[in-house]
Amino acid sequence: MPQPAKRPLDQSTIEVKVKSQDGRQLYFRINRSTPLQRLLVAYCQQINIDYKTMQFVYNGNRVTAKQTPEQLGMEDGDEIDALTHQMGGGCRAF
Repeated sequence: MPQPAKRPLDQSTIEVKVKSQDGRQLYFRINRSTPLQRLLVAYCQQINIDYKTMQFVYNGNRVTAKQTPEQLGMEDGDEIDALTHQMGGGCRAF
């Protein structure tokens, strides 16, 4: 059976993959000029975790909510890493 034709993406939108530390991947379509907060909050809602407990990284740099894919030079198919924010973590001397 033939595969259905993929819907062509508008040049102003891209598909972005958000990947968690445990390997879960979710895909989102976003306009290049839309602040990433919309995507990041939607990701947190999908995995049922508080947005404030997460950090997001693209190409080794932390992503802020106000940045847009256009500002970051993102292209269709790019990946954002979702990391759980760690508090503390120092070692204790005995």
